[in-house]
Amino acid sequence: MKELVNKLKGDRVIWSFVALLALFSFMPVFSASSNLAYIGHGTGNTLGYLLKHLAHICIGFLIIYWVHKVPYHYFRAISKIALPIVWFLLLYTLLKGTVIAGANASRWIQVPFIGITFQTSTLASIVLFIYVARYLSKTREENEPFQSSLIQLWIPVFITLMLILPANFSTTALIFAMVLMLTFIGKYPLKYIGFIIGSGIAMLAFFLLVAKAFPDSRFFSRVSTWESRITNFTTDKPDEDDYQIEKAKIAIASGKLGGLGPGKSVQKNFLPQSSSDFIYAIIVEEYGLVGGVSIVILYLLLLFRFVIASHKAPTLFGKLVVVGVGFPMIFQAMINMAVAVELLPVTGQTLPLISSGGSSIWMTCLGLGIIIGVTKKEDEIAEEKLEKEKRKEALQRLIDKELAEDDVIPQEIYDEEPAYSIEDNSRNPMNAVLNK
Repeated sequence: MKELVNKLKGDRVIWSFVALLALFSFMPVFSASSNLAYIGHGTGNTLGYLLKHLAHICIGFLIIYWVHKVPYHYFRAISKIALPIVWFLLLYTLLKGTVIAGANASRWIQVPFIGITFQTSTLASIVLFIYVARYLSKTREENEPFQSSLIQLWIPVFITLMLILPANFSTTALIFAMVLMLTFIGKYPLKYIGFIIGSGIAMLAFFLLVAKAFPDSRFFSRVSTWESRITNFTTDKPDEDDYQIEKAKIAIASGKLGGLGPGKSVQKNFLPQSSSDFIYAIIVEEYGLVGGVSIVILYLLLLFRFVIASHKAPTLFGKLVVVGVGFPMIFQAMINMAVAVELLPVTGQTLPLISSGGSSIWMTCLGLGIIIGVTKKEDEIAEEKLEKEKRKEALQRLIDKELAEDDVIPQEIYDEEPAYSIEDNSRNPMNAVLNK
């Protein structure tokens, strides 16, 4: 076990927080899957769902391990190549979306020969964030005109958003907000950001007008759902979403301070999506206010660690990648928890690393692998610098022994960095001293 841990490079604190969230997820998923088990085969046996979640988590950690070994600067070129591929997948998703459990599932595609569904918008968001980070790091010192950034940056952003919007408004809004945050951190001119916000609002208004003109089109079928969710949030009109929120609030109120205990949730049998979108309500019901606040604190600590990793990243691209890929995970978690306590309308956002689901876990792990890869580079630089300092000190000690007491030691010997690499020892100046 110790040997395996030593193979994990990068920020060990991030590794620890991710492992804690993943380990904690098993009990809530195992408990909340009972209603799915009854609906699926009538026995209420949730062992199959637990094993499925275990497989998803294990594959996710393999993804983190594989990705964190890839030098993060490779993703600069990968994002530029992957963006058109993502557009194709998003368009295919819109055209080939199927109906799952009576709901519009146009945000999912079926992976051939494997039999699993995949949410393409999660992959698209990661690729887009890295693409934006790449552009901002490339043009930070060049001061390119707005027309150039409009073509190279904002047109790809809006193409991606428009392909996601018809099926998933909340994800589109989250991605757009995170891109704006990333451009602000990357010191993109504020007057241009204001223009982009206005353009985004205008495009959304145009989309809604077209949806009103063609209400029967499948591309605009989700618009009525958005309207009903906003209406339910602002009024007392009863609806299916209102039923979900009421059950979630009952679950949270039942938890009190210490909770009912692991596996003893009552509302899991009545709350739809209890193992995914509303799993936070089940957590509070079973583990109480203590468990609910602990989850919030854990996500905030992970956010704080992302800030530290971004600050320590050796390049501007690395800093922006950590912010662009890491911060949306935390905001998604906060949105999920805010929906459960009715601070926001129902959005369908999952709780990262805790909610059940394959592609959502895997894409979260993909992003975490990239972030840890950035911190791994930082560790390698620190180790190399420490090794150089040790060699320099050893060289100075050897030179001091070789020179007589009345000899003058050239100052440049102490100031000059060794003109050799750690890997190549053939030009090591200590060899000359040792061979005297």
